[in-house]
Amino acid sequence: MDVVVLYVAVVFGCGLLARLITMPPLVGFVAAGFVLNVMGVPQLEELSLMSQIGVTLMLFAIGLRLNLRTLLGKEVWLTAGAHILLMTVIGAGFLAGLGALGAFGPESLRVLAVVALVLSFSSTIFVVKILQDRGDEQAFYGNICIGVLIIQDIVAVAVISVSRGEAPSIYSLGLVAVIPALAWATKGWYRLGHGELGALFGIAMALIPGYALFEWLGLSGSLGALVMGLILAPRPGSDRLSHTLFTVKELLLVGFFVSIGFQGLPTMENVRVGLLLVLLLPVQAVFYWFLLWLLGLRNRTSVLTSLLLSNYSEFALIVATMGVSAGWLSSHWLLSLVIAVSVGFIVSSLANPASVSRASRLAERLPARPPDKIHPEDRPIDVGDATAIVLGMGRVGRAACTQLEREHGYRVLGVEHDPSRVQALREEGYNVIEGDATDYDFWTRVVRNGLVQVIVLAMPSQHANIDALREMRRVGYRQGTVAAVALYREDVEELEELGLDVVVHLYAGAGEALADRSARAQAGERAEGTGLL
Repeated sequence: MDVVVLYVAVVFGCGLLARLITMPPLVGFVAAGFVLNVMGVPQLEELSLMSQIGVTLMLFAIGLRLNLRTLLGKEVWLTAGAHILLMTVIGAGFLAGLGALGAFGPESLRVLAVVALVLSFSSTIFVVKILQDRGDEQAFYGNICIGVLIIQDIVAVAVISVSRGEAPSIYSLGLVAVIPALAWATKGWYRLGHGELGALFGIAMALIPGYALFEWLGLSGSLGALVMGLILAPRPGSDRLSHTLFTVKELLLVGFFVSIGFQGLPTMENVRVGLLLVLLLPVQAVFYWFLLWLLGLRNRTSVLTSLLLSNYSEFALIVATMGVSAGWLSSHWLLSLVIAVSVGFIVSSLANPASVSRASRLAERLPARPPDKIHPEDRPIDVGDATAIVLGMGRVGRAACTQLEREHGYRVLGVEHDPSRVQALREEGYNVIEGDATDYDFWTRVVRNGLVQVIVLAMPSQHANIDALREMRRVGYRQGTVAAVALYREDVEELEELGLDVVVHLYAGAGEALADRSARAQAGERAEGTGLL
């Protein structure tokens, strides 16, 4: 028990210190592992298990929120593939140059190529943690980051399999039947609710048919957890399950960062080589930015993505550990990579604060390009001459649109995230665009016309309406009238506490009431010309 108390004291203290100097706590957790190692405190056996479960739940949560269409875009698979190839070649040449200068002893080309390959990967844990802290997992640049990470993880799984010298079991072909069967069997899981039973179901899916089954078949358990998340993602309640598992996952991931410090105590030579490896990070960032720029992304999207992906992956340590065990890699490389990965986390933390304003200002200094040359999903959004915007075009949203237009004379623009529904609504005569109002990037791309006076939050999910409100305020939309609809009475109170002008409890005719009250609330401001956009 005394050892556990000491662990908690050191880990919390280092995490708090990192927070006080404006760095992510995870940097402090990595430092805590080194501090405990230097103090001679034994590594708890439970730390490895805690770390493994945390990583598994993290990948499961990614799957719950992942849109598979993301992986099909050139900005994902082409960027990931080209970057791995370029950085492996450049990294191997860089390492060969360091060896020629006497930074370390002679190594075979195979060793240098493998080290360069694993250094081309970015840290899934680090990137997803930063995205979650920012609330940008669903942002366009966040989707690109996660897509690139998934492709890198697939390559890393192949590297690990080769390092083990193990081929997947022939029984792994049975997954072709098992996965559809699991998808069918779990289609009603959301009826378990969002309490402890629902959360336990999610953990069971991640660990049993996810991690355990895939490992038994000779595949990566982490990949299995991701696949199980993808199976549940289309079902109702997947977002809520992800939120439910958030705290558990965050606490368990602390074990991963602390365990890095127990990989060994580096010598000065390890420190020197590790710091030299960090010099490749700016090269990574430049190549990410250049590849994304070639594919037509906005400067802001390219800069945010390249900065966030410019770090070293935990897979580098996993592969190095296996290489040391197999005898084809010296422990010198493992300890040097520990330094490179740890320092890379610190550098990347400084380059990726919670606020993205610094990166946005950097992007503004880069040469702009015409809108027609920008990727279709990254182009500016023109709201035209709209004077009211309705977010969410379900039954309530459509009723609000009709009432605002016919009874109050507003020019209304609807925003809907479902492409098929957008097409159907346009055929019915609605002025509607496709967009996700909970996505920060959506609001950064909206071109303000100075005319919008009313914004109605009519999405069916309470947390979606709150997320949209938060993103609106992040980009400075604070004037005019903001109205919302709520399903439960406690939701009404929550929205009112957030400062909304109008909140309507959902009942028959809620759309008309919402539109009427929004228009009346705005009537006193219209003469002054106050607008949201």
